[in-house]
Amino acid sequence: MTTGNILLVTISALVGQMLSPTTTLTTLPIAMQMLGLLLTTVPASLVMAKTGRKLGFSLGNVIGTLGAVIGFFALSHSHFYLFCVATFMIGVGIGFATLYRFAAIEASDKPAQAISMIMASGVIAAVLGPNLAVWVNHHFPAINFANSFLALTCAYMIALCLLQLVTFNEVSSKHSETAPRAIKQIISQPQFIVAALIGMISYSVMNLLMTATPLAMHRHGFDLAESALVIEWHVLGMFLPSFITGKLVERYSAVNITIVGCLFMLACVVTNLLGVGHWYFMIALFLLGVGWNFMFISATALVSQTYEPHERAKTQAANEFFVFSTVVVSSLFAGWLESEIGWQRLNVWSVPIVCIALGAAVWFKYSSPPEPSVSRP
Repeated sequence: MTTGNILLVTISALVGQMLSPTTTLTTLPIAMQMLGLLLTTVPASLVMAKTGRKLGFSLGNVIGTLGAVIGFFALSHSHFYLFCVATFMIGVGIGFATLYRFAAIEASDKPAQAISMIMASGVIAAVLGPNLAVWVNHHFPAINFANSFLALTCAYMIALCLLQLVTFNEVSSKHSETAPRAIKQIISQPQFIVAALIGMISYSVMNLLMTATPLAMHRHGFDLAESALVIEWHVLGMFLPSFITGKLVERYSAVNITIVGCLFMLACVVTNLLGVGHWYFMIALFLLGVGWNFMFISATALVSQTYEPHERAKTQAANEFFVFSTVVVSSLFAGWLESEIGWQRLNVWSVPIVCIALGAAVWFKYSSPPEPSVSRP
């Protein structure tokens, strides 16, 4: 599923640049993908609470596959708005897939490490996603990268088949000894607020700079293969640290790892401001990915400590809704901001946003008792 998502990230902004009627709508396809993801977060959690994880994940996968097929048709006929419909459906599929990390928590007594292992699967996606886009475009060239969406369809079908081999650890609320709390009470906890804020900022800033990067590189004369290599290194940064992030969270606390993640994001901005050569883009996007990894895994670990098993559906839904609502906004405005204010000023404006997350983490560290262990019986 992540391979398909990274393939989409690699080409969607370029497709928007070719087909959109105005520069303002260049990143509308990516924004529609994120909107589909956002609108799915609450229903996906509630559907899985009723039907179980496997059926819910299968449903999301089927919708994403149909979106990929529609995407192929839309690009073959140069229909920009139909392509946006396709990316919306793919976003719905991804919306279901974001809950894999919570399913992993439920299957393990070491949640932080379980999250890390799920996220570490992105290492394969980091290599396969961008290269699949380039390989398909090179060997099977088609108008507007249409054949890339046939490859996306195949990737999603493989995921659907593998999914049927998985047995999930379903959590029932029927036999709970305590009544579930109101969602307002859960999300008003300081730990939930800080965790959600960190998740929102880490994902929105990462998505903003990642989405704008292919456009900035194209503006400075780089081709698809060079942009794809930068995206590949970015996604490696996003997922490669996952092999150790969970252990770092358990040893040094989620808040401390969040602070380190913020520093990596700030280092990304500094690198982008130093120049616009290929190596600057590559190093900066790698640092951005590492920063997101540390912050997002830490935020997920913090959220997982704020609810009981029978409260999982509504709490996870609320967290995902908060996080991906900001991602939609960053996706929608990425192309417009890169075009209107420029690549370097876009990076400068990212600094105070990251500093808000840094400040929230520092405040929580010194105003709260020590974090409980993320391991649960």
